[in-house]
Amino acid sequence: MRQGSGFFSVRQRRLAWLGFLLAAMQAPLSARLVADESWLFSVCVALLVATVILADDAARRRPASADATDN
Repeated sequence: MRQGSGFFSVRQRRLAWLGFLLAAMQAPLSARLVADESWLFSVCVALLVATVILADDAARRRPASADATDN
């Protein structure tokens, strides 16, 4: 069974993971260094990127459509 392709290319997927990791690491660091609550923005960005990565992963795991397998 062929698997479907996601909407990210391999390079875009790697960049999305890098963005997620950077935002996830920045949030606790900025929470410690900044007095206000602006670090929550980093948490929101990390959650948004994680959601998009999960959606791409779900699209990759779906079987390919019948149109893509027809010759």
